[in-house]
Order: sequence, then C-alpha cells, then structure tokens
Amino acid sequence: MVQYTLAQSPEIILNVPGRDSDKARDKAMDQLMELMEAGKLPTELEDGFGPQQLIEVKEPQTTAASGEEEVTQAVQILSNLANLKLKVQESKAEALEVRQTIDILFSDRAIAESEIASLKEGFKVLKSFAQANLRYQEAKLKAEDARRVLDRALKSPDS
Repeated sequence: MVQYTLAQSPEIILNVPGRDSDKARDKAMDQLMELMEAGKLPTELEDGFGPQQLIEVKEPQTTAASGEEEVTQAVQILSNLANLKLKVQESKAEALEVRQTIDILFSDRAIAESEIASLKEGFKVLKSFAQANLRYQEAKLKAEDARRVLDRALKSPDS
C-alpha cells in the first residue's frame, strides 16, 4: 500500500494498493478527481497539476523495529567477543612459550637448525595470538555499548 498527499493539503491522504509507480499515481489522481467532483477537496489545484506532483507519504520507521535491530546487533557483537575471547585463551599458553624461546635469539650460545625451525613455526602461533588479542581488545570496547543496549532492552518496564 502506498500513500500520497498534496503539498497544498497535507491532511488529504490517498491510499493506493501496491508500490509507488506511474500506475499507482494515476489511481491516486483518479481518487483526487473524485474528491474534487464531490467538493471534498479544501483547496483549488493549479491547472496542469499532475500525478508527479503527488507526494508519497513514507511511514516513519518505528522505534520498536530499530530497537529490535539494535538488540540483534548487540547480540552479534557479544557473540563475536565470546569467540575472540575463546580463541585468545586457547592460544595464549602456547604463544607465551614461544615468546620465552625468542630470548635464545639474543643469547651468545649457538642455536641448532631444528631450534630455528621450531621458532619459525612458533612465530605463526605468536602472530595469530597477537592479532586475535588485538581484535579481542577492540571488540571488548564495542561490546561495552552492546552490553548497555541489552541492559536497556532487558530492563523491566515497571522498574
């Protein structure tokens, strides 16, 4: 259902089935002509008034719909935070072990090729952990707002 009005008489609402189209505007013009013929149109229209001069009335988005969308987004943000936290926790111990072995690169003792190969593999773990930890920290900041959104949505109306 599409609705049209006139700039000269915004209180007049013309309802037409379907979406905004030339055909819908023509149907609205037919309704408008009927109102004019019945003497129910409070203003005179200028010569040359056409269907393109009709103004489509858009329904404002309800706050309930945007509130629901906000809650859905908040839950997604918190779910992402939970996944990132789990990933960080799972890789933290291994990353800390790799971090301790890095110190052998700075010592004067000789390093075996196998130790270097092990370190190179460990760098991947270290990199993965560090990136996940940074994403987790950023997500945690966003999640604070998400938590407030959920707190508002869960608040009892009688409290």
